[in-house]
Amino acid sequence: MVHILSADREPRTGGESGAMYQALYRKWRPRAFEDVVGQEHITGTLRRQVQQGRLSHAYLFTGTRGTGKTTCAKILAKAVNCLHPADGDPCGQCAACQGIDSGSLLDVLELDAASNNGVDHVRALRDEAIYSPASVKYRVYIVDEVHMLSTPAFNALLKILEEPPAHLIFILATTELHKVPATILSRCQRFAFKRIRPQDISARLLYVAQREGLELLPEAAELLARLADGALRDALSLLDQCAGGGGTIDSGRVLDVLGLAGNIQTAELMECVLRRDAGEALAYLHRLYAGGRDVGALLGELSVLARDLLIRMTARSGGEELLSGGYDGPTMDRLSQGLSPARLLFMTSHLQSACAALPMSPNRRTDAELCLLRLCDEGLCGDVTALAARLARLEEGGGVRVPPAAPRPAPQKAAPAGPPPWDEAPPPLDAPPWEEPAASPPEEGPPPRGRPAQPPAPADPQKPAPPAAARPPEGAGGDAGLWRELVEQYKNQLTPMYWFMLDDAGGAMEGDVMAVRCGDELTLESLNCPEVAEVIRSVTSQRLGRPVSVRFLLGAGEASAPQDKLEELIRQGSRYDSFTVK
Repeated sequence: MVHILSADREPRTGGESGAMYQALYRKWRPRAFEDVVGQEHITGTLRRQVQQGRLSHAYLFTGTRGTGKTTCAKILAKAVNCLHPADGDPCGQCAACQGIDSGSLLDVLELDAASNNGVDHVRALRDEAIYSPASVKYRVYIVDEVHMLSTPAFNALLKILEEPPAHLIFILATTELHKVPATILSRCQRFAFKRIRPQDISARLLYVAQREGLELLPEAAELLARLADGALRDALSLLDQCAGGGGTIDSGRVLDVLGLAGNIQTAELMECVLRRDAGEALAYLHRLYAGGRDVGALLGELSVLARDLLIRMTARSGGEELLSGGYDGPTMDRLSQGLSPARLLFMTSHLQSACAALPMSPNRRTDAELCLLRLCDEGLCGDVTALAARLARLEEGGGVRVPPAAPRPAPQKAAPAGPPPWDEAPPPLDAPPWEEPAASPPEEGPPPRGRPAQPPAPADPQKPAPPAAARPPEGAGGDAGLWRELVEQYKNQLTPMYWFMLDDAGGAMEGDVMAVRCGDELTLESLNCPEVAEVIRSVTSQRLGRPVSVRFLLGAGEASAPQDKLEELIRQGSRYDSFTVK
């Protein structure tokens, strides 16, 4: 519920003869608890304490900027000293209220801890606080940004908070609660100010604009409310900035004044990125830059959009409440087509990093262009993670599965009847080709120089050779039906990032061991982790009714060395790109 200022407490306007213009956030600062927007959980408690006389000697107001911490502190200072309070609110007409509003009452002092953070300042305050107030009931000290005090200053403040005089009230305000010592926190009543809802900010802006004679459209008020990020003071400052040019304040005026791209243009730029059209994305950025748009704000808007798409895709139940609300449903559905959570996660993380590094950049436009190029093609990042993302993109978007190895070309002429003597000996026939070879005895040294090596002994002609075992089809294992049943149970306990990898793998029971065979190095490296192994082990043991172990294999044997993995990954990626990774 949004409260408005009553007529008897309406602030003086700056249109009076000879009066200096006053900023909107100062002119429309609340004068009573009922005028505070969006903090009813705090103002209601403070009003009851004033009514009942159950006041604490120390209060701590925490929360983000522009949410009303200092305003509520001044209202509380007036309420405890007001000569004619009404339902816990100050009257605003007595000498105490007017003296606190004008700053002429010396018994209510507001300090800035950012500039008075030394121990000498706190000691002087402590020595002064022991004296009774001159003209009011309570001496009130409002210490803003209290987290900026030094450690000795906190120790000096702690002494008076432990044994305060009956006439003394401390009101501490901070935006960084974690920097306040626990000894101070334990001696204060803590009130957490929350971000104000956009609908409350929008309603307040429309009311202020009406009283100021400004023509503010509802769509512009909603846009200003979203840009304020829960801070009503920031929203009033933005409205004051947009009202400088006169005329109607619409969403276009807000975007032009603040240098923003807008939802429609941001969505169109995101479409270029999702299509991987780097040329069109750079051209669109150039048009926005030439039109006066700030590249930092543009990347921030892209980050918000990517975050909304990621939340909408991953948090399907209750995720609508977490969205920024700047984009309609059809636009979000159009942008989400063909997207994977992995790419959205990469885009959001990369945009966040680019926005954080942009203020220190010597050329913001160039850094923004580089960011867009990396978003269009993750392979330009130059790391193994980006290369893996490119391979996953090829498999998902192109519908082509990267084979584990390139097939050999067919021979041009028939092979000889028998193997030549210089070829390697074939593997033994008593073991399947996908199993690990048995350990061979230690090799003897090379034969003496000038002495020919002994040829291998011929096989016994009377003993028939066992038939070669056929390799099971990839993804099927020894029991394809059991594996397909278990895969669906595995997916229910694993994150979506492992689902398509499990579809590319195959499994079979070999005694009490579930052998999971992976078609490529990337799948093996991704699945061979404790999380996946524990899920496969527990689900399989429950299904079969006996304890089993898990083993991950790559085709015919174990995975290669890390350097070999990297070389294989680069080789496969180069086959599907127009340039070579070195």
